[in-house]
Amino acid sequence: MNIVIVIDSLVGGGAEKVMLTLAEQMQTLEHTVIMLSLANNVEYDIPAGLQVESLFSDRATKVDRFWQRKASIIKLEAWFKQKQSELGEIDLVLSNLDRSNNLLANSNIKNVHYVIHNSVNAELARQKKLGPLSYLYLKKSKLNLNGKSLICVSKGVEKEITQGQLITPRAITTIYNPFDLQAINQQATADNDNIPDEPYLIHVGRLAKQKRHDILFSAFAKLDKKYKLVLLCNKPAKALKLAAQYGIAEQLIVPGFEQNPYNWIKQAKALVLSSDFEGLPTVLIEALAVGTPVVSTNCTFGPSEILTGSLSNYLVPVQHSEQLAAAIKQVLQDEPDVTNAAILHQVDAKQVAEKYLALV
Repeated sequence: MNIVIVIDSLVGGGAEKVMLTLAEQMQTLEHTVIMLSLANNVEYDIPAGLQVESLFSDRATKVDRFWQRKASIIKLEAWFKQKQSELGEIDLVLSNLDRSNNLLANSNIKNVHYVIHNSVNAELARQKKLGPLSYLYLKKSKLNLNGKSLICVSKGVEKEITQGQLITPRAITTIYNPFDLQAINQQATADNDNIPDEPYLIHVGRLAKQKRHDILFSAFAKLDKKYKLVLLCNKPAKALKLAAQYGIAEQLIVPGFEQNPYNWIKQAKALVLSSDFEGLPTVLIEALAVGTPVVSTNCTFGPSEILTGSLSNYLVPVQHSEQLAAAIKQVLQDEPDVTNAAILHQVDAKQVAEKYLALV
């Protein structure tokens, strides 16, 4: 089959990484896959043989605004027309993130399914705090999903949409994100001289309000001073400045974006997630895959579907640094064996790719 995956960009982020993994697995199953990024900025290593193209020569931050949308859609449709002339019918199109969704939802392109990576309600609530224009833009973006085929990355996201009144999809299903568990474990054993010998906790995620580094830092300040805190994030200087407010800047190790985070995660005493909301937090599954215990806020959505059984003991309410600190202390004491976590049997990349292909 001919498959196109459309995404806003390929900078460091969860959705971007998920789609690269999916594309690589679909190629392994001998399908033709093209990754179309609206922007031309790329941070991730591209899997061997994967064709990646960009639609615009800049960062593509305004391509879906009302004054530019028509021209952007014409350009997008022309790109698809050219690919059809080269390859034949495009059997499956997967759209990811708001800008891509807005363009595809208003285009004449067929066989499109929209992947929903986050809680819609939580995104809207956050955007409302940024002002009416930001909120109206995002609300309009979500309304564009009415009558479309949606793929949710967790059952929680699907339930929120089906029980809500904002979006009425034509079809909706849940497909968990794909993970190449064998490759993750291979990369986790790679040498890296920058990884410290002293005990550390780790947080992986961009510096964004959703991730609640303030809650993370407040909790970490309550722990034994022997621990370091590694942050794999996109704004090291800003992270250190915020950490100084909690008196922990000296305990931080901030190497910035890492192509291979798995050896960092594997050698950590625990991975901590402090987010207010997610869709299906990739880093939790990656940590379990390499045998690293996890503590997480029980945010909407994903953590409660990942940390099940005895691992649910390490879920805490959002925005509660005291309880987050207590759970971290508990997981450090318990040192639970997480390698047989139930979620790991549901996210194998080949199984997930086959579920996406079944949409055709």
